Amino acid sequence: MTAQFQLVVVSAGTSDPSSTRLLADRVAQRVAALGQRKQLTVAVQTVELRELAGEIANALVSNHVGAKLQKAVTALQHADGIVASTPVYKAGASGLFTSFFQVLDNDLLIAKPVVLAATAGTTRHALVVDDQMRGLFAYLRTVVVPTSLFAATEDWTDPGLNKRIDRAALELVALMAAGFEKTVRDESWSRYQHEFGSAGGTELSIDFDSDLMRLAAGGSAG
Repeated sequence: MTAQFQLVVVSAGTSDPSSTRLLADRVAQRVAALGQRKQLTVAVQTVELRELAGEIANALVSNHVGAKLQKAVTALQHADGIVASTPVYKAGASGLFTSFFQVLDNDLLIAKPVVLAATAGTTRHALVVDDQMRGLFAYLRTVVVPTSLFAATEDWTDPGLNKRIDRAALELVALMAAGFEKTVRDESWSRYQHEFGSAGGTELSIDFDSDLMRLAAGGSAG
């Protein structure tokens, strides 16, 4: 029986067509092809952040999540793997990209396998993925594959880019096929620190017998 997986591509490219989206699509296509070899069906869903820019900005200042943004959040909640791709502006990931992941609750992406990718006009920005993006996704407690992807203008004609894409795609497929996220969430979820209503609104457990909750209710600590 063929296993079914959901891959979500998050692209912060602002033009159409976009090199940022092109890089992400190449990874997604390779993941799907490698999955098929292993009898895995990989369905790909793409989130274009430029279409959500207004709702992302509104969520940052008001905590209100619009319908389109909520759809993207739900897609990530049910994703088995993620490809996150951003253009580089002024030696950093785009504000649109970082803002989107900053409005997500901290528990939503725990243990989800992720490929990180970035594009720029010059190789001077090549370290942005490892120097900046990995830190953000470590905070979100995802599992970033070892191979990061970066493409400057001259890289698109370099066979080395395709080799790196193949390597990153294989690493992602291996994590997805192994069921790493499910294992962590099934067996170790309670060992993480959570906020009430996090993980897409699914984290509803509260320890009412803790010292803090007893004090909040007017009692005394144990």
